[in-house]
Amino acid sequence: MFDRAFADPYIIAEIGVNHEGSLSRARDMIAAVARAGGHAAKFQTYKAVTLASAKSSPAYWDITKECTPSQYELFQKYDSFGPSEYAELAATCADVGIDFLSTPFDLDAVGMLAPLMPAVKIASADLTNVPLVRAVAATGKPVIMSVGASTHDEIAWALDSLELAGAREIALLHCVLRYPTPHEQANLLGIEELRSRFGDRAIIGYSDHVAPSSDGSTPAIDMAAVMGARVIEKHFTDDRAGVGNDHYHAFDESLLAEYVATLATYRSLAGSGTPDIEAQSAAVQNARRRVFTARAIPAGETLTSDDLIALRANVGLEIAEWDAVVGARLLVAKAEGEAIVREDLVRD
Repeated sequence: MFDRAFADPYIIAEIGVNHEGSLSRARDMIAAVARAGGHAAKFQTYKAVTLASAKSSPAYWDITKECTPSQYELFQKYDSFGPSEYAELAATCADVGIDFLSTPFDLDAVGMLAPLMPAVKIASADLTNVPLVRAVAATGKPVIMSVGASTHDEIAWALDSLELAGAREIALLHCVLRYPTPHEQANLLGIEELRSRFGDRAIIGYSDHVAPSSDGSTPAIDMAAVMGARVIEKHFTDDRAGVGNDHYHAFDESLLAEYVATLATYRSLAGSGTPDIEAQSAAVQNARRRVFTARAIPAGETLTSDDLIALRANVGLEIAEWDAVVGARLLVAKAEGEAIVREDLVRD
């Protein structure tokens, strides 16, 4: 599963419930993710009644963008999909060649979704959800877990719990659980901190809630990619001007396609890390210094450093041979400014 993350990174387009209960709209958005080059389309699977209190679950998002005052009321708007709809969405993903993912928010959803998905996502707010964490691990699937609003001790506990319950492949996604996340709160060095603390046990990635800039740029996930995030999750919509929910800080098809192209540029720039000498062969041949005479020198004279000068040229011994030249005897006479070649020298 995570092999793809090593090279790409693995891009999850988080549709969530931006389909707003329309199956055809959800399928169209899957197709858009595929066209744009995403690796997975992800949804959210919940029922309001098993997710949030009807009486005391206040909003924690920007209510100027999403005015629903309680979590229960918001979740109730978009919890109509059931097993048949998710099966159809999984089939649609398969048809267009991308992965189907959906975050389960209860134990029934874990059991229903796991056979349809290559991995199971745990939302930040469920990182401490003991029964859910154990149920997800018990599926035997790779686990992707966002770690927003969690301490390092809580993350360590969740990681321990997943491993004890059977999880073998785990990705931890740095995340800030604020919608949208202001630039100054993105705290992208959290990616490095996760890698330092848990990189020997998990793949490290990033789940983003920073709204694209007015010019469409996405500095947060651009920087996350440069910092080596192996999994990148970003909300996805078909209408960035849509009212409420997760539309206002999401990608659309155009922005996702631009990001995929940007990543391709980054990969090209990053290269392999191994020096490419062949590509620089002209510089090696012509720009490195070689050993020349600094004055006219008769045959038979033993060379000193004062007799020599290092000049850029494509003939003669390279400057790396300096110590082999100094102290050698010159077999032939040389005029000033002539290159020294190996056949000119002998050591007594």
